[in-house]
Amino acid sequence: MVELWFAILCLMITLFVVLGGWDIGAGALHFLAAKNQEERRAIIAAIGPLWTWNEVWLVATGGVLFVAFPRVLAVAFPAYYLALFLVLWTLILRGISLEFREHIPSVLWRSFWDFVLVVANVLLAILFGAAIGNVVRGMPLRPGTPLSLPLFTDFGVRGMLGILDWYTVSIAAFTLVCLCAHGASYLSLKTEGEVYRRAKILTKWLWPGTVFMLLVASLETEYVRPELFAGMAAQPLAWAGLAAVAGGLAAIFTALRSGAEARVFWGGCVLIAGLLGTAAAGLFPVILYSTISPEYSITAYNGSSDASSLRAAGYWWPVALVLAFSYFWFIGKHYRGRVRMLPERHGTQ
Repeated sequence: MVELWFAILCLMITLFVVLGGWDIGAGALHFLAAKNQEERRAIIAAIGPLWTWNEVWLVATGGVLFVAFPRVLAVAFPAYYLALFLVLWTLILRGISLEFREHIPSVLWRSFWDFVLVVANVLLAILFGAAIGNVVRGMPLRPGTPLSLPLFTDFGVRGMLGILDWYTVSIAAFTLVCLCAHGASYLSLKTEGEVYRRAKILTKWLWPGTVFMLLVASLETEYVRPELFAGMAAQPLAWAGLAAVAGGLAAIFTALRSGAEARVFWGGCVLIAGLLGTAAAGLFPVILYSTISPEYSITAYNGSSDASSLRAAGYWWPVALVLAFSYFWFIGKHYRGRVRMLPERHGTQ
């Protein structure tokens, strides 16, 4: 039962990164893909219908931690209190910028909220990447000692660590580039005109950049957490994840040459899901790794609820999943196809 809930937790995270990732990436590219208000409205229209639904999976991740792995939640939240509030504020600002920019027919007003949108999405990608880096790197867990990590210490990856160091910053940069590539692929699929042309150019540059940074991040991970790759070799599911990564890369680069936007986009989805799945399989059963001593780590077994609680939670989870995907299917069907750029609805700009 513990293994099932670990898989559910990984599924929730993967769904958020894949589905919410194209919104974050497209928002981060707002000023690069669009040069005027009409083009920016096209990007907002492309990401607008589903951005709130995509954040459901982030909430679901917290719910799974609360129900299935309460000890993980109890340790991680105080340790990353500052980072969690930064994530919360960027999520709030992202939603406000999407909803408020059309309230006043003013160039200054809309430009301000467009700037807020870009900053919020860039910070979200960086923060989520740093979170992944922290999970892989570990934290200085010790028994009987409350943990509260500073934003940074000496930027080293040994001893008393902070949230940011050279490794987590590197993973954050890789995540930002990867999600921007994912967002550019989505925009090339959903927009037309100049936005489509710029998105195609960005896609052709960002995906090769993502692959290069992935290679660098892999070498850094071998240095920081060498046992992770040994764990992958012993896990059949990790090999399945690596196969997904290889398939996603093949789909992306063959499609870039042939100009098949849909295949680039779906290849990116498979690539990101494969990377997360491979990492999760290599990490299992450890959830919070102790850099002080591995025996202090919190695993899926010593950090989970009792078996009866996990069984009870298993009754409502399938119902919630079906309802969430039903809503996604309804909204996705209603807003399918490319977004057409429409003239401004409010006065002179």
